[in-house]
Amino acid sequence: MESVKTTAIKGAGGRRGGERKKAIPKSVKAGLQFPVGRIARFLKKGRYAQRMGIGAPIYMAAVLEYLAAEVLELAGNAARDNKKTRIIPRHVQLAIRNDEELGKLLQGVTIASGGVLPNINPVLLPKKSAVSEDKGSQSKSPKKA
Repeated sequence: MESVKTTAIKGAGGRRGGERKKAIPKSVKAGLQFPVGRIARFLKKGRYAQRMGIGAPIYMAAVLEYLAAEVLELAGNAARDNKKTRIIPRHVQLAIRNDEELGKLLQGVTIASGGVLPNINPVLLPKKSAVSEDKGSQSKSPKKA
């Protein structure tokens, strides 16, 4: 008897039948942590433009991921400077306001419970030159004989 091989018959262009490949998320393909598919959905739903290129959500996800990593790194450094292991809004505020470029990007943003940068106007500080002259004149006073 002859053995008959049965193969799955595919339709035109291989669209029908056969085994489907496992779906791979766009974020994994792009090597990102931020959700490319979700950003694409929001861009489409927001109707920011009539047409949108395939690379737009990937680029946007990459930019957002970079900014988040930058802010978190600086906030982590601020937390470590304050001898804390947990990042709080104060650390995020210090990180953003001490960085020139991030401060410019987020200058109109208010961070809840962030506080303000410690800053004393130099005019309000006591004059050091007057204090040092007084001490110097007292120590070098002429002796009475």
